Amino acid sequence: MKRVLCTLACLLPAICAHAGWRGYVAAELLGFIEDPQDSRQHNSYVSLAIEPEYFHEWNQRDDLFTFKPYLMLAAHDNNRTHADLRELSWIHVARDWETNIGISKVYWGVTEAVHLVDVINQTDLVINEDGEDKLGQPMAKLTLVRDYGNFDLFVLPGFRERTFTDIEGRPRFGIPISDDALYESGAKELHTDFAIRWSRTLGEFDIGIAHFSGTGREPRFVARPAAISGMTISEITPLYEIVEQTSIDLQAIFGGWLWKLEAITRSGQGKRIRSLAGGYEYTFVGVNESQVDIGVITEYLYDSRGDSIDPAVIFASRPFFTSPFQNDLVLGARVTLNDAASSELLASVIVDMDGGGQSFNVEASRRFGDNWKLSLEGRGVMNIPAGNVLSSFEDESRIRVELARYF
Repeated sequence: MKRVLCTLACLLPAICAHAGWRGYVAAELLGFIEDPQDSRQHNSYVSLAIEPEYFHEWNQRDDLFTFKPYLMLAAHDNNRTHADLRELSWIHVARDWETNIGISKVYWGVTEAVHLVDVINQTDLVINEDGEDKLGQPMAKLTLVRDYGNFDLFVLPGFRERTFTDIEGRPRFGIPISDDALYESGAKELHTDFAIRWSRTLGEFDIGIAHFSGTGREPRFVARPAAISGMTISEITPLYEIVEQTSIDLQAIFGGWLWKLEAITRSGQGKRIRSLAGGYEYTFVGVNESQVDIGVITEYLYDSRGDSIDPAVIFASRPFFTSPFQNDLVLGARVTLNDAASSELLASVIVDMDGGGQSFNVEASRRFGDNWKLSLEGRGVMNIPAGNVLSSFEDESRIRVELARYF
């Protein structure tokens, strides 16, 4: 099977180019500064990703068909080698309504550090732990365009489990995560979910209010009794429960200021959850009369669940969360050169206001010619206390290099 996938990876760009498609092929090297804590893990990982896209418009552009498959081939981590349909959808646009039928992706988030309100699609966590890569979601979506705002109505048949690295992968949680998930619903992954969202632009403000009812995309975890032996736990199992989540996202532009807010409240996973992310990005345009723009980012993150794990809860086989940002401050800067190569740099640090350590992130990218793009990324944590959900990642400082060719 792997030989067949490798052959497809080599042939697909030529096939897509001949068919008039577009997309990219990317080679990635992920390297870790510290040695792994588990002897089954490695210091470096390589992967190849392919994402072609085909779209066709007709009926005076009132109808659009999109097909976007995704394939990743990865060394060492079998869970990273996977295929997905990011999009396979038909969109029809009328005067005051619109439909989207098939498999698609939906983004509502506006903040930089986290995207609390993005609840439609499941996170494809094995690609990148920043949570921005999503699996395709089967859906039937109806948009009603009205003078007082737009209404998006979703029927979501079928659920996608979150992807996690396997026993050889890095970075990963200190305890291996089982592939055999648990569900609250007897329908399991066949449960049908529903969502509704109202959005409107009011002057400088873009606002969205949404409600989701169905299987929560973010699981809790539980250690089954069979996985507990003495004072050790061999694995933990994801638990997907039925939740009700209400959210608001807000964005406003005033000159060089961009203000952002995301907030949610969710029931169905123990105590009611309340999470918030908000802040601003101020851009200094044309620094020193050049074409360089510098944006200063400040955000605050709050989560009522806290960021520590009680061992007694785990050993009692009770469900628990892994939520790292309960009272944190995000400080960052974005540098945009506005050159022909679209050179950009983003650097940020997340500081735990309760003394729970710091997380850092650096991202840079630059185009070469018309078809090539080089991306660099560095991530890590430091000064994490024992018991914090991020303590497993203390020795997981890493650098990611990706070279992509677009066609």
